[in-house]
Amino acid sequence: LVFMPDNNKVILLVEDDTFLVDMYSRKFTDYGYTVVTASNGKKALDHIKTKKPDIILMDVVMPELDGFETLKIIKNDVATKDIPVIMLTNLGQKEEVEKAIQMGAADYLIKAHFTPTEVANKVKEFITSHPYH
Repeated sequence: LVFMPDNNKVILLVEDDTFLVDMYSRKFTDYGYTVVTASNGKKALDHIKTKKPDIILMDVVMPELDGFETLKIIKNDVATKDIPVIMLTNLGQKEEVEKAIQMGAADYLIKAHFTPTEVANKVKEFITSHPYH
């Protein structure tokens, strides 16, 4: 399958595992997306202001500022609250999933349950059906 570039949509990938960053970045780039990465919530918040991502994929467990704290800041800021945030994590407890959704996450994907291709397909589907910009 050949995917046409998707209008230069920007994905912000917030993940502190460099192996996963490389793997997901490569997959999203193959799909025609521009990928911006951040290794923690603080860096993610800086990138959101400058890069204006169309969608954010964010881990929960990270140094400095975790995914829940970062999500809270994004959703409480009028300038960023409408950017869709998909939590991409290995934390699969029902309470964590519910907490993220209640806080405004658009979706919650458990890394172990999805291949990078499936994650990329879900993001493509989401961007197509819920355009942010």
